[in-house]
Amino acid sequence: LPHQRGSAAISLVERQVLVLRDKQTVLEKKLHELIENGRANDLIVERVHKLTRRLLRARDAAAVVAGLETSLREDFGASRWVLLATDPALAPLAELRNAHVRVVPRGSPELKIFETFFESARPRSGQIRDTQRDYLFGSDGGPVGSTVLIPLGERAALGLLAIASHDTERYLPTMSTDYLVRIGDIVTEAITARGA
Repeated sequence: LPHQRGSAAISLVERQVLVLRDKQTVLEKKLHELIENGRANDLIVERVHKLTRRLLRARDAAAVVAGLETSLREDFGASRWVLLATDPALAPLAELRNAHVRVVPRGSPELKIFETFFESARPRSGQIRDTQRDYLFGSDGGPVGSTVLIPLGERAALGLLAIASHDTERYLPTMSTDYLVRIGDIVTEAITARGA
């Protein structure tokens, strides 16, 4: 057989060894990627677990918001976040007077900018429209590089949780949303049990 790097010939056995080495290199790279993904997933599971424990310990709506604040800041590294409640049953959350909680009835004209999000009722990550960013985080609170929008409740009936990062690469549109769905479920249970 002709050698890949010149005109010299090599034996069939030597050629098979070269092919097997190339395959081994590819498999080792894939294995390394799987191990790294597993480690990253373990970290996320641990963070979600901490969030769950904090919210389980909360005895009222104020403690739920405080636990959410601590977890998002310390465990998830969120730069900013907002819980936007749209269900009238969650109106008592407005009494908390917390900058991270906003209660706006679902049919309000100002929520029109989130219409497609509420229709899809699926988590989104990456860049959001300027109008959405300014509505959620204000235009004077510093840069928002990337954002996650998490629906709360069945078909986002309770509202949304918005988490922002200064880092444009932190939340990408290509990232998996499985953990975001779980975070949404956990927060939904906490605010419905203790927020209303």
